[in-house]
Amino acid sequence: MSKCEQCIVREFSSLKALSKDELLKMANCKTSMDIKKGDIIFEEGENVNGVFCVKDGVCKMTKLSQNGKDQIVKLVKKGELLGQRSMISDEPANLSAVALEDMKVCFIPKTEIMAFFNHNNNFSMNVMKTICGDLREADDIMVNMAQKTVKERLAHTLLYLEETFGVNPDKSLKLQLSREEIAGMIGTATESCIRLLSELKKENAIELVGKKIIISDKNKLVRFAN
Repeated sequence: MSKCEQCIVREFSSLKALSKDELLKMANCKTSMDIKKGDIIFEEGENVNGVFCVKDGVCKMTKLSQNGKDQIVKLVKKGELLGQRSMISDEPANLSAVALEDMKVCFIPKTEIMAFFNHNNNFSMNVMKTICGDLREADDIMVNMAQKTVKERLAHTLLYLEETFGVNPDKSLKLQLSREEIAGMIGTATESCIRLLSELKKENAIELVGKKIIISDKNKLVRFAN
């Protein structure tokens, strides 16, 4: 994990704008860590003081609602960065990051990243584009919450999970979320999520094998999502 210039995170994130010398400098100051499934990377309200490069694994970004439940705002996969917005705004984290599976991440201190930000225009522009993309996604989520039914949001989420994270050899969704986590993504109670999954099963759009979910009729699920 020491060669930043060969890292997958660099290919897909704003770090691709850094020069070889800057990448070598970053490699000398970063901290590599293994994070276990369920561990908290950082919490809402915490001062992050840097960015996390996701080398492998997936985490959920959550917001604690007034009723004490976690709303899942976004899933972050390998090749992406965590903490950019808090670092640029110089504010505590607005969301919590929790590992959904075992992860490998590297932490780069804020002082180092800000030096790149101040001296590399391409890097600073890439960071701003990423943040703008996050805001666009947030707008889309807000519209979906307001205009789509819970069943439509569930169908859309299942399609997103398949298209983004893929499937196992048995065709089940590779990223296995709990029913509570799926409910947290679509903004409903766990009981409602379980009932709607059963409905989709009865309509032959999906199969449920224990905790696993298999999309058996993608076209039907697309119709439900729209």
